Amino acid sequence: MRELSVTDVAALDSPVILDVRELDEYRAVRAPGVLHIPMGEIMERVDEIPVDETVYVICAVGGRSARVAQYLESRGIDAVNVEGGTIAWQQAGLPVERG
Repeated sequence: MRELSVTDVAALDSPVILDVRELDEYRAVRAPGVLHIPMGEIMERVDEIPVDETVYVICAVGGRSARVAQYLESRGIDAVNVEGGTIAWQQAGLPVERG
């Protein structure tokens, strides 16, 4: 499974970022413009995930997103785990959305 740092993901031109955290975590803080599908809903909502471009999977610190990225790869989706997750995103001073 491939991994990429938050700063490398943020530097990409319009990356597809899939946030797999729970709704309360997502509402509290998130990277701008993410696609939100909680980890527990991935299997039933996998058709909502783009298959024609790389998907960067993020959670709070990287554990859940690593598991989801592996699952997506097994389905033929080009998925990359975002190292350090949303916590690293905030610590790097990258833009966030709230609410």
